[in-house]
Amino acid sequence: MPAKFASRTASSTSDVSRRRNRAAPMSMVISDPTAKPVTMGGGGGYTATNSESRRVTPEAPGDRPVYKIVYVVLESQYQSSMTAAVKRINAGSENMAVECVGYLLEELRNDDAFEQFKADMADANVFVGSLIFVQELAEKVVEVVQPLRDDLDACLIFPSMPEVMRLNKVGSFTMKNLGQSKSVVSEFMKKKKQDDGSSFEEGMLKLLRTLPKVLKFLPSDKAADARTFMMSFQYWLGGSPENIESMLLMLGQDYVEKVKVTMKDNDKLKMVEPVLLPDKAIWHPVAPSIVFENYEQYTEWYNKEHCPEAEIDVKTAPTVGLILQKSHINTKDDTHYVSLISELESRGSRVVCIYSGGLDFSGPVDEYFYGTDGKPIVDTVINLTGFALVGGPASQDHKKAAQVLKKLNRPYICAVPLVFQSFEEWQSSELGLHPVQVALQVSLPEIDGAIEPIIYAGREGATGRSVPLADRVQLLADRALKWSNLRIKPNAEKKIAVTIFSFPPDKGNVGTAAYLDVFDSIAAVFKKLKEEGYDIGDAPMKKEDIMESVLNDPEARISSPELNVAYRMSTEEYYEKTPYATDLEENWGPAPGNLNSDGKNLVVYGKQFGNIFIGVQPSFGYEGDPMRLLFAKSASPHHGFAAYYTYLEKIFGADAVLHFGTHGSLEFMPGKQVGMSGQCYPDRLINSLPSAYLYAANNPSEATIAKRRSYAATVSYLTPPAENAGLYKGLKELKELISSYQGLRENEGRGPAIVNSIISTAWSCNLDKDIKDLPALETFDAKTIDRDTRDDFVGKVYRQIMQIESRLLPCGLHTVGIPPTASEACATLVNIGELDRPEDNIEGIPSVIAASIGRDIKDIYRENDSGNLDAVE
Repeated sequence: MPAKFASRTASSTSDVSRRRNRAAPMSMVISDPTAKPVTMGGGGGYTATNSESRRVTPEAPGDRPVYKIVYVVLESQYQSSMTAAVKRINAGSENMAVECVGYLLEELRNDDAFEQFKADMADANVFVGSLIFVQELAEKVVEVVQPLRDDLDACLIFPSMPEVMRLNKVGSFTMKNLGQSKSVVSEFMKKKKQDDGSSFEEGMLKLLRTLPKVLKFLPSDKAADARTFMMSFQYWLGGSPENIESMLLMLGQDYVEKVKVTMKDNDKLKMVEPVLLPDKAIWHPVAPSIVFENYEQYTEWYNKEHCPEAEIDVKTAPTVGLILQKSHINTKDDTHYVSLISELESRGSRVVCIYSGGLDFSGPVDEYFYGTDGKPIVDTVINLTGFALVGGPASQDHKKAAQVLKKLNRPYICAVPLVFQSFEEWQSSELGLHPVQVALQVSLPEIDGAIEPIIYAGREGATGRSVPLADRVQLLADRALKWSNLRIKPNAEKKIAVTIFSFPPDKGNVGTAAYLDVFDSIAAVFKKLKEEGYDIGDAPMKKEDIMESVLNDPEARISSPELNVAYRMSTEEYYEKTPYATDLEENWGPAPGNLNSDGKNLVVYGKQFGNIFIGVQPSFGYEGDPMRLLFAKSASPHHGFAAYYTYLEKIFGADAVLHFGTHGSLEFMPGKQVGMSGQCYPDRLINSLPSAYLYAANNPSEATIAKRRSYAATVSYLTPPAENAGLYKGLKELKELISSYQGLRENEGRGPAIVNSIISTAWSCNLDKDIKDLPALETFDAKTIDRDTRDDFVGKVYRQIMQIESRLLPCGLHTVGIPPTASEACATLVNIGELDRPEDNIEGIPSVIAASIGRDIKDIYRENDSGNLDAVE
């Protein structure tokens, strides 16, 4: 960061802090707080923090009545505001004092926490819940609060599942009919869904934002109670300590009985109106106005005032779009956002930071990420909420999200703040992210189209405030700008590294992959690259020539001396450019070692053509299944493997790497399962390189591992067309014998003779390995057994023949960009058509045929298994 910009940012941030009346200056994480491993029980599972860190008890209430409020929220950003508000009341109010305790929703999974929640609710006066959308946890909240609801002075539930919303009680105002046919609220929600596709929570937000304007003019007590609820919701949305303080004072003086009794002869406090930000806007931490409601206003300030001061060249700078959670801005819990913004701007990037008042961010994306000409103004988008684009952690609309992102057509990264774990718990966990967080903040965004679930922030245990993790923020900025660079940089200048493997790992020949003709596919990619203006030098366009130039031997293995050497890296250069090199010495000794080495240097195999490099990923160094690396606690890649990725990024200078086919071993290197740290080897190896990974469409599980652990943007390729294996030689003869027997089974002369031939041929075809009770050839004579027993033996052989004949075999290998022929496609479609798909109410062809003759295909299969040849025929 330029010195001028660093000092300007510091002073501006200080100004913003004063402007927002922050209690303390913003603190930025400047080192990894998890650098030292922490040993914790439970293998780093769900957070060991508890509600005591969110408990505030008045120190000197005196004669003032003390009322108790218990709250349950999805995330911890409200903790600091609630704590500050309660302390301000306890220090300054003459009419009341407040005790409060809060729970994160996920904490209720813990039995001890749940019991403590019950105990706190037993003597609570007010309960507040917000964003309770996880079904099993919503049920826990209802289980505890429902029996106590009538005894509570007030119960406020902000957007949550309908059964939780029905707990609302503010005087005479309730939502007991929510979700029922006669509910006015439900009708409003249905109408909003029909009008603009609003989800339940979005409809609720719109309803709650609309009603206060009407209720101000209604004098009845019921309207007053409804107005209190709506005002409370507005205060809650505001999120600041001042807003929360007003909400607590209002509830205390109007609804908490013991406070009302004390204040009966006193004048009620007049509450200030909620201070709210617009529902959606552009935000920047050092802007003179907190938010901008259109892009033109923002650029007027940002491009003309901020960028020149920050030494950002508006004409050439990439632009990164950031999606933020409004609640973090409301509660001034934005340090993690400010950290990434500063990191991006210090590298010369523009930012456009947007938020939404609800859980649907598609509207702000459409409104603020496009210029007046209708073209996208962002080069990369990072969702910092960690949630799905539409619906957040509640009810997602992935179809809508996919449409919005497809239209935008920019890399979409969903970074992850640690919500349910502390830094230390995440760092010490072998799993990495808590499974619930994986589901909510990795899996669901992936369905939208998100990539690269990089941990970038967590929470401070004592205050619940978000804290950035410096090395992760730097990595996130690096990767976002590398993706942006791919869009901005002319194709002729882009450097692309194509990485090929040996599949199966350490078993097959170099340049192979599951179901893929690798070199023919590379030739197809070369052709396309050349058409689009990439510099491919004198690259050959035939697969045999490409293979020869890289391998020098069609049968070359990973250790073959015939592989073309692209670069020899001295140990001095290796240690200089590979920060983690010394960590590998525990398993492999000092570099260069014996793998990918000539004894003096580390050797990188491959061939460069213009700006395109075809490299051979080194072996993973262990014999057997690379999956073992995923669970190895002390293993590591060898020096040669590390040197390969160091070469791609820091010597060849790749703008992106294309991992070619299923699969290599980068994604299986030791480290956490999901939510990599800076100590995890997939993270260390790929570092800032954008990675596209061609993965077979029939292997989504391992493709998901590649997406999450090595930050790959996976591109599926077709498996080859499949056709029935059919029968040959002895197996074909065996089927013909069975067909003959079906016509002569009642002939006591020829029938037994055919059965003897069937048993003999079955043995010669080695079917005794599949049919456990196949009669012994030396002693068997069909004439000595009855017809039913003969039918049983023949039926078992026939069943095995049917299974062999109907097995699907791939027709050759797939070539990227080459569709199957008409006959291959028809064969594949027929095989697909044989499958029943009950989830879509589709019957397969065998089921349809069986139904046409009045039979159930399942009964026919059962009779086939029992050897009933008539049923099958």
